[in-house]
Amino acid sequence: MRPVKVERQPAFVLHTRPYRETSLIVEAITRDFGRMALVAKGVRRPRSAMRGVLMGFQPLEMTWSGKGEVVTLHNAEWQGGQPLLQGRALLCGYYINELLINLLPREDAQEQLFEHYSTTLQALSSSESHDAAFFSAVLRRFEKQLLGELGYGLMLVHDTNGQPIISDCRYLYEMESGPRIIADSSASAGTISGQTLLDMDAESFDNPITLVESKQLMRSLMAFYLNGRQLHSRRLFEDLADL
Repeated sequence: MRPVKVERQPAFVLHTRPYRETSLIVEAITRDFGRMALVAKGVRRPRSAMRGVLMGFQPLEMTWSGKGEVVTLHNAEWQGGQPLLQGRALLCGYYINELLINLLPREDAQEQLFEHYSTTLQALSSSESHDAAFFSAVLRRFEKQLLGELGYGLMLVHDTNGQPIISDCRYLYEMESGPRIIADSSASAGTISGQTLLDMDAESFDNPITLVESKQLMRSLMAFYLNGRQLHSRRLFEDLADL
């Protein structure tokens, strides 16, 4: 049972929305309690001590109390040490936050996922000199880690018949079943190479083909597990591509 009061819990803000005249509802991911909903009373008042603290993508320590679905946030302290996300890195941050809000159940402790999230933010915050391929690799790595921690781990080293993946063969990845080898080696539409699957297992995205094929696969998988829920950040990515 969750304790009535929790002090100095490592956390990141995923999303905030106004509540009544001066308060906020805060969606946060915490190290020991998973995704939480907290009400920050009076935080929108000019003199509130937490007014400038509840920012996304920054390491915090939160203190709260309560037993219900929404608990009361008493304090949040910035832990520092992480630059603000900007540009494409900020869009990537919005994307992974939306994934967590839509896929991570509330109050489901995911300490390893919390560490993956923190590491991903550190990578994004140090990405000023990197190109689009770098950001794509960071997102593919986090998507794979997220599905694994949620119990939807990908089959990447064996096919649906239990046979080892062959690097120069092509596969059709079937939802909740895994990769099925394609007899016609010339088939390519909707399929993925064995080398891409092996690279994804190793979280190695240096190969441009791996980067393209893994993006297509993860887009299909995320759409499947989101079950029709739309991500606003994805539309922002599409608008950016159009520009």
